[in-house]
Amino acid sequence: MDLAYWPADTSSPVLELSTGDLLREAADAAGDDIALIEVVPPGTPSLSGATETNRRWTYRELLTEAERCAHWLLAKFTPGERITVWAPNIPEWIILQYGSALAGLVVVTANPALRAAELRYVLEQSRSAGLFHTAEFRGSDMTAIVREATPGLPELRETFCFADWPDTVGTHRTGGPLLTVRAGDAAQIQYTSGTTGFPKGALLHHRGLVTNARFMIDRTQLPRRGTMVSAMPLFHTAGCAMGVLGSAHQRATYVLCQLFDPTLVLTAAQDHRADLLAGVPTMLIAMLSHPELDRFDLSNLSRVLSGGSPVPPELVHRVEQRFSVQFTTVYGQTELSPVVTQTSPDDSPEDKAATAGRPLPQLEVAVRDPITGDTVPVGQPGEICARGYQTMLGYFDMPDRTAETIDPDGWLHTGDLGVLDNRGYLRVTGRLKDMIIRGGENIYATEIEQVLFTHPGIRDVTVLGLPDPTWGEIVAAVFVPGQPEKVPNAAQLHDFCRTHLAPHKTPVRWFQAGELPLTGSGKIQKFRLRDQIDRAELQELPNERN
Repeated sequence: MDLAYWPADTSSPVLELSTGDLLREAADAAGDDIALIEVVPPGTPSLSGATETNRRWTYRELLTEAERCAHWLLAKFTPGERITVWAPNIPEWIILQYGSALAGLVVVTANPALRAAELRYVLEQSRSAGLFHTAEFRGSDMTAIVREATPGLPELRETFCFADWPDTVGTHRTGGPLLTVRAGDAAQIQYTSGTTGFPKGALLHHRGLVTNARFMIDRTQLPRRGTMVSAMPLFHTAGCAMGVLGSAHQRATYVLCQLFDPTLVLTAAQDHRADLLAGVPTMLIAMLSHPELDRFDLSNLSRVLSGGSPVPPELVHRVEQRFSVQFTTVYGQTELSPVVTQTSPDDSPEDKAATAGRPLPQLEVAVRDPITGDTVPVGQPGEICARGYQTMLGYFDMPDRTAETIDPDGWLHTGDLGVLDNRGYLRVTGRLKDMIIRGGENIYATEIEQVLFTHPGIRDVTVLGLPDPTWGEIVAAVFVPGQPEKVPNAAQLHDFCRTHLAPHKTPVRWFQAGELPLTGSGKIQKFRLRDQIDRAELQELPNERN
């Protein structure tokens, strides 16, 4: 292997199943097993509006509710139409996901934190015929936002609040045949590029979502009929595909946390004897920082799954040691349904800490020169490209953007930078747009971030380039201190970096933040940080060495 190209492993078949087919198979095989458990903060209601909390469904009950939902949907919509789900983690989200699949509708997922103009963009660009929403989320009156966002949208015929579910969908008739939905049919539109601010709707098909979830959960090694606890958002593929569909493949119980709160998630993992805990790095950091972590009994926990943003090697070590588990990291993109590579719990500590694992089955991966398009030699950096069954159908109604991303040979260009070794292990080094070019030198932000994550005074950090008249760009770091009363100064951070990094890689500007702005999938929104720096909204540490 001289070139950074990994051929597809064809030993495991691509599954010709729709999302609805997967649920039917699970209900046939494990109908009485618990499929879904709702977890809400103590003393608070379900955001669905349901009067009960901490509800649960068997696989047979979940299928019955999904079929009821499908019949209700077909009384209002035509197969192939798009419906937007604008809601946090509620069980009805999952029922609607399966019901839409059985009805041949396309689910458009929307972050419940969107404001009126952002929601209107999603509805208008996707040409949604229906909108499903909760009444409120984190203090926002979502019904009022809907009234502001929806006037004059010609395609939108129905808006529906989940609080009305029990008296509408919940009482609809069941029975009667449903149409056949093919594996290659469109299943979801997921809006992506939240890190750059330009939303594109990735149109995903059932085959990609269902098969990718199978391969991912196999490598994760979730036990058959085990339990997975997750607060990952359902509006992202990490929740509705990896979590929901991955659990269904294993006939496992999916414990759905209504929101991320360290105490809530740790309690759920304890009370439901989780085998697998899923979370983006910021979630895991928050759980490790819980002041009463020792009081939680996590003795049944054997796996922790993470991704969504670069996973620092130090975090892998801390999680494995603190929780006595095996760590598995996924790397992927929404456009690829979503997982491209993944470490195995059986990988060496070095590979789990330093790489994003090997490609999942049935996927080709290559690292290419971003200028020439040629495959680079093994061990050399370049743009990560992938080709296989799981590639999106395209960006909805954006043919030019699709053509920019998927080349004529079917390769999807991720925009991510990485290095592939001769064993097929991939190391992700950053984003093409995040590469810092200082005086002609290419600097990878991820390398610096991994060093800073080991500093005892830093809880979370990101590195970015800022314009400079002399160097073109300079290196800057934005960090969240581990203890607000013990913030390291710029000189201390500079000296720490210089023991691990070359001078040109050491940040020359340091900014302190309370939290880092994230997309729904847990990626840091660097463009928002640049805006905050431009507006002098972040506290900059004095640096006498500049």
